[in-house]
Amino acid sequence: MADASETTAPEGTETRPATLNEIPVLLFIRGLTFLTVMMAVVVGLHWYLGDRLIRGAGLSEVAASAAWTALWACFGSIFVGFIGGRVLPRALAKVAQWVGFVWMGAFGLLLSVTALSDLVIAVLSRTGPWDASWLALRPLVVLGVVVPALVVGFVVARAPRVKRVTVAIPNLPARFEGFRIAQITDVHIGETLTRDFAETVTRTVNGLDADAVAVTGDMIDGSVAKLRDEVAPLGGLRGKHGVFYVTGNHEYYHGGSSWEAEARRLGMRVLHNEHVVLERDGQKLVIGGVPDVEGGRFSAQHEPDAAKAFDGAPVDAPRVLLAHQPRFARRVGSTRVDLMLSGHTHGGQIFPFMVFVKLQQPVIAGFKVLWGVPTYTSNGTGYWGPPFRIGPRGEVTEVTLKRA
Repeated sequence: MADASETTAPEGTETRPATLNEIPVLLFIRGLTFLTVMMAVVVGLHWYLGDRLIRGAGLSEVAASAAWTALWACFGSIFVGFIGGRVLPRALAKVAQWVGFVWMGAFGLLLSVTALSDLVIAVLSRTGPWDASWLALRPLVVLGVVVPALVVGFVVARAPRVKRVTVAIPNLPARFEGFRIAQITDVHIGETLTRDFAETVTRTVNGLDADAVAVTGDMIDGSVAKLRDEVAPLGGLRGKHGVFYVTGNHEYYHGGSSWEAEARRLGMRVLHNEHVVLERDGQKLVIGGVPDVEGGRFSAQHEPDAAKAFDGAPVDAPRVLLAHQPRFARRVGSTRVDLMLSGHTHGGQIFPFMVFVKLQQPVIAGFKVLWGVPTYTSNGTGYWGPPFRIGPRGEVTEVTLKRA
């Protein structure tokens, strides 16, 4: 059981989601610029999709006009979903987000398969027999690939598997040999993953009968007021030494301190730049945690600090750090960490978009030593946005520690 050797971090004071006035002006300007550029890119990509799948399909003028109208309506649904999720009544927000997110996933896959078809056509037109009339078949071929993939991806996204990982820890005490940590991350309870999914995750975790449970951020996608009942089943998570929680970036979009308070109410031990010392027959293991790297943008009290998290920890005890994003390893510095558990990347979630993860993170998923910090990055348990997983499977991770 945990003893009293732990640090205490000051708690934030916000009790509601951050408002625009509370976000630094420079952050707002940067975000607005990014959104403007992204909108221009997405408009261009929708035009490309329509050009390939509608204009080249040989449709009548009426049918083509209807198809273009539907395409631009789908484009608009993405933004209606994002904005409606915050300003519309709950029932309408749910519909808006479902429509927008489904199209977001379908659009991404349609775009990938259509671009691949362009490559195939370019090769065939130069190296083999090619008839331009075949272009009329392209929409059917693309849809024949995309629709089944979306159906399978929708089912898979709601069925996270148990993934077992064994990690060697230097100087692990004999009494902690085989110590098991059940990690969940990026559960993203919100409008499309609700109470039923939280119950499924809780049953899966508790079925492992782990020594400890680690919740490494992005537990939700919404405010405490909206989602308190939806996340309630996670209050049933059980670990022999406790359930430990750190924030992810999405908590800060909806009130970081509010979600820390709710996690405490659910019975989780929030590790806010602090640690706990687990003890078995006098032998010790330290579990520390830090807020997400985005936390400091919203409040100085939520700036992650590994040194502070382990301040006062036994110097000879192995240390496990919970940090939402694997890129935090770069900020660990000289603080000794024997294993860091992270998430955030979703493993890319939908093929082939994992390639874009590498633009922000040092790893897509799995175990890797990052800046000297042994790190396991989970694929995530739920999903964000599009209700699909195509390629990377969601996971409840059972991390077993062994002596190096």
